[in-house]
Amino acid sequence: MMAGRYAHAKQFKRMNKQIKFLRTRLGRIIRDIRRKIDGDEGLQETFAAPLSKAMQIRSQKQRQRGWKLYSWHAPETACIGKGKARTPYEFGVKVSLTTTNKRCKGGQFILHAKALPGNPYDGHTLKHVIEETEALTGREIERAYVDKGYAGHDAPKPNRVYRSGQKRGVHGQIKKELRRRSAIEAIIGHCKTDGHLGRNFLKSRLGDQINAVMSAVGYNLRLILKWLRKLLRKIIAAIWAAIAPQSALKLAS
Repeated sequence: MMAGRYAHAKQFKRMNKQIKFLRTRLGRIIRDIRRKIDGDEGLQETFAAPLSKAMQIRSQKQRQRGWKLYSWHAPETACIGKGKARTPYEFGVKVSLTTTNKRCKGGQFILHAKALPGNPYDGHTLKHVIEETEALTGREIERAYVDKGYAGHDAPKPNRVYRSGQKRGVHGQIKKELRRRSAIEAIIGHCKTDGHLGRNFLKSRLGDQINAVMSAVGYNLRLILKWLRKLLRKIIAAIWAAIAPQSALKLAS
């Protein structure tokens, strides 16, 4: 569409002109449909939801507050601000991932994954995430390491939560562990590319929740299979090392 091309080229006057043209056309279509279905209750009931979505798209503005419709088939889609030059915005549903700070022999496993519909503030989700992670693992979380978006969080023990770039109270072992916070970024990338976290094919908010959990489960299973492959190679190498000397003696005799 021309509006998107003008926006990419930063020609905002032409972009606004194209958006106004599209809104005019959409308004004509809405009024035409309403005239044609007037008096037919069956058609009015059928077109109620599509016309409501069309009116929402026609009336919403770029900087308005409140809910917006970004996807026709997935109304739960939200606009998530990333603050990056390459991808300033992402459209979808927020997902919270919790991992161990220390990498075990099999890899760094995901302990908790949850979809967060409605684009909530990151700091307001930390309390529930910590409680659910402790319930899943059966262990109390000693220290939590989060990114800068969790400023003003509502964690039950705020003194044990450390943000990226924090200086106060960061020393010794905590400083080493805080450096490992960025290790979760690689896990998020693997879940998006290797799993389906970057592209959800399941419908509704329930589909978002299922997709988040299944992406984390798939990531953990891939780590386990990778570790089992390494173990199998070592077992085969040990068996081959035990058989090879005997076969060499037989050939020599």
